[in-house]
Amino acid sequence: MTVHFIGAGPGAPDLITLRGRDLIARAPICLYAGSLVHPGILSHCPAGARIVDTAPMSLDEIVAEMQAAHAGGLDVARLHSGDLSIWSAMGEQLRRLDALGIPYTVTPGVPAFAAAAAALGRELTLPELAQTVVLTRTPGRASAMPAAERLDSYAATGATLALHLSVHRLAELVERLVPHYGADCPVAVVFRVTWPEQRIVQGTLADILAKVGPTEKERTGLILVGRVLAAEGFRDSALYDPAYRRRYRGGEG
Repeated sequence: MTVHFIGAGPGAPDLITLRGRDLIARAPICLYAGSLVHPGILSHCPAGARIVDTAPMSLDEIVAEMQAAHAGGLDVARLHSGDLSIWSAMGEQLRRLDALGIPYTVTPGVPAFAAAAAALGRELTLPELAQTVVLTRTPGRASAMPAAERLDSYAATGATLALHLSVHRLAELVERLVPHYGADCPVAVVFRVTWPEQRIVQGTLADILAKVGPTEKERTGLILVGRVLAAEGFRDSALYDPAYRRRYRGGEG
């Protein structure tokens, strides 16, 4: 018996890996985060599977489901939205499973920031503009930010920012980012990326608040900030430059 943690992607049911799909199809039990995982992904579950929405459940209740499956020798497909490596609450579940001696696997998924960049048709790293993407968030009820992880410190680098779980604090973010990026810096806010109700709002730090409108009750918007979002005259990378010698074109690199 194995608990298979699977990144179910940002929303669209077809944005899941083949491995994830096949694991779901073989698991007689599926635990999924119903508040964020698209129900269409559940179509991959086998007939007669036990399907449990974990959105209203506590950690103890979720682990109890896994323990019961372990006792019965039944595999579990555990679905989380996006990718499991960030803000998935997987770590606390793995710690419990380690203590209980229950085996597990982890299958990555498409993260929301990558889906948002795709929806915008933009690369988040461009030569001489930005070579770093910072994935971060603002403090919330569920998790405070470590003292050393300050937005101002990240912004001072000029890196492309991908701000998760923070759209309800957009006004505060604009105020803090303008001194570092300038009021004319491009911004994109992508709501419910890849879902049928996806909405994209693009602007600058100067006008994004007016374009987006009220956000106090929003939690599923992703904010991207950086010059790469509207760059046109950037230098070509050396990767495909005929003068750049590398091992696939007769070089030694």
